[in-house]
Amino acid sequence: MSTAIPKPPPDAADPAPAASRLRDRADALAQRLPPLLVAAERVAAAVTPGLHGRRRVGTGEAFWQFRRYQQGDDTDQIDWRQSAKGDHVYVRENEWEAAQTVWLWRDAGPSMDWRSDRELPLKRERADLLALALACLLVRGGERVGLMGGPRPLPGRPALEPLALALTRVPSAPPPPVPPAQPLARHARLVVMGDLLAPLDDIQAAVAFHAGHGVRGHLLQILDPAEETLPYEGRVEFRAVEGEQRLLVPRVGGLRGAYQERLAAHRAGLAQIARASGWSFSLHHTDKPPQAALLGLWGALSQESVRTAAAHSGVSHAPTSWTNEGGI
Repeated sequence: MSTAIPKPPPDAADPAPAASRLRDRADALAQRLPPLLVAAERVAAAVTPGLHGRRRVGTGEAFWQFRRYQQGDDTDQIDWRQSAKGDHVYVRENEWEAAQTVWLWRDAGPSMDWRSDRELPLKRERADLLALALACLLVRGGERVGLMGGPRPLPGRPALEPLALALTRVPSAPPPPVPPAQPLARHARLVVMGDLLAPLDDIQAAVAFHAGHGVRGHLLQILDPAEETLPYEGRVEFRAVEGEQRLLVPRVGGLRGAYQERLAAHRAGLAQIARASGWSFSLHHTDKPPQAALLGLWGALSQESVRTAAAHSGVSHAPTSWTNEGGI
């Protein structure tokens, strides 16, 4: 029985303008990183077991699952025996391939649609740009990249178009401020981007769920500079972006010290949550160049791969946190 390979959807070659612009900007950002750095990471990954970008296909790998064929899949992966049982074409995935997927999650909630100055990007715009730029780098390194709640991971550049569309899509309902409890393959990696201002207990529960399923990850907190410094003076009315609450503060300068202490305590809590689960944590402000944050994310994933390889060899590596804008 012969089964035709499905054609790509008609809009795959003609993405929405917003998604196309986002992809172009993200790809340009990824291109600015030194080619030698990308090449060096790929070379290191090819010779060190478990390192970033290494792909092992062949005998001796445990079966993971069958899934529907998608545009961009290698036809050598098609399992014709399974495909002959029905009307669809299926490819065979093994545990190693599933583990090599890097999953992205970025907060798309109302709190991310804010900026203190028109010259600055919205927090969500910066998160979208960094997520797609990181995806551009990862697919160059041979990785599969998936967006939680978005399209299924694909290898190579065909993964970028549906990812860009998913990132620019307006959610029909307010999404949760933390990654969902959606099981991922053991040893996969998860990059979480957002302002991470949700209650620490909620963030800890989300990280613990994925860490408990063998997923290693990285938390990137993205803040507007005004959220860091509270630069306002005098009488100021604050309006909630996720509700109708309002707070009138007669002398906001008098609260600055207490506010900054509470923010610092919250950030310390985030770093501790990441550290306790073997994850890493970093901070990025939207008034800083996105290249620094992208380089930091790339470095965090590379160090994670080193820790994974070290764990297999019995050597321990401590998780890393960045809080300076020089490195990220």
